[in-house]
Amino acid sequence: MPKFFYIARNKLGNKLSGVEEASNQEEALAQLQAKDLIIINIFPEAREVSGLKEEVVKKLRYRRRRHHRIKSGDLVIFCRQLATLLGAGVTILKSLDIITQDLASVRLGEVIKTLQKDMEGGLSFHEAMNKHPRVFSELWTNLVESGEASGSLPVILSRLAEYLEKAAEFRRRIITTLIYPAILIVAGFIALGILTFYIVPTFLTIFKDFKMDLPLLTKMLFRFSTFLQHYYLRLFLGIAIVIYLLKKYIRTPSGRRKYEETLFKLPIFGEFFRAIVIERFTAEISTLIESGVPILYSLEIIEHSIGNLTVSDIIRRVKDKVREGKTLSQPMEDSGFFAPMVVQMVLIGEEIGELAEMFKKINFFYKEYIETFMQRFVSLFEPIAMLVLAVIIGTIVIALYLPIFQIATLPSM
Repeated sequence: MPKFFYIARNKLGNKLSGVEEASNQEEALAQLQAKDLIIINIFPEAREVSGLKEEVVKKLRYRRRRHHRIKSGDLVIFCRQLATLLGAGVTILKSLDIITQDLASVRLGEVIKTLQKDMEGGLSFHEAMNKHPRVFSELWTNLVESGEASGSLPVILSRLAEYLEKAAEFRRRIITTLIYPAILIVAGFIALGILTFYIVPTFLTIFKDFKMDLPLLTKMLFRFSTFLQHYYLRLFLGIAIVIYLLKKYIRTPSGRRKYEETLFKLPIFGEFFRAIVIERFTAEISTLIESGVPILYSLEIIEHSIGNLTVSDIIRRVKDKVREGKTLSQPMEDSGFFAPMVVQMVLIGEEIGELAEMFKKINFFYKEYIETFMQRFVSLFEPIAMLVLAVIIGTIVIALYLPIFQIATLPSM
């Protein structure tokens, strides 16, 4: 009869491991649960998976270019593959072993091997993940813990994979939208650099030979060009130092809060930055609540993972009020950060018991708002940038040609 190695906890919470004989894995699991054991992991002792659907594994495997960093896409693929394998009945340790055989990220492969060793040593999946906070966020570990406790880890991982895929696709669309403005800015600076460092000095040399009184606009252009040619290194160094000091200040808690408050108070763009934070908040909390994580625990997770100290303070105050017995919508309204529409939808969600669904609707609204804002920004940025470049380049051209017109009007010698 086949033997199955298991890692489990008893009623006292102590970790146990051993071997159970059964005709199949499901029977072994039932026998262990009959002994009042909570199973963490179970797999065939010979580490072979009986009845594994090879087509599932083949679909997950495809060649990718290897790299050392852990990209967000690597985590998305890892989560989706793990959810698929667990849903197909493969044990978690065997699933991790299969995934490591065809990972694009070398570093993630090393992390997964560490997870396997820790789990074979008796740790649960979320406990092993907690040892790698730079790779797996609190959202990851807490959702996995919820899945392990409820016995629905494949379902939880599928929801997490869906959230990660949507977040990655959303970021990809935003970045794609910003590519054209970035190219336009770089091209503009290159054109101005060529004019300032090569064209203008050539005209300066020509006009010096005429020993004429140059127009004021031309003098200003030549002085500016000469200044840049002599001091551009110092200028760039000064700008770099200022940027470095600002970044260092922003890394401090007080500087970070001041920076975030400034962003939220910007005209036009302040609402955009607020929308970005609310979009992330609603995406995470809807995923957590839908996965069975209690609302207080969900708020605590988001407080540490939202990536914005100002909003973290707001969420902490909301969490404290909810702990005192208030509804979620009331402290959200009192914070003054969330729009009335958001508060009203949360209130309705609480009343009808569909809070996760309401947060999904709010998230969809803010995603649409952000994408629309970006598209309008790009459509407005193009003509404005072209106009600014045309004015600057036109001014340079006029300044260079004014002396030529002046020379043309001089009486012949």
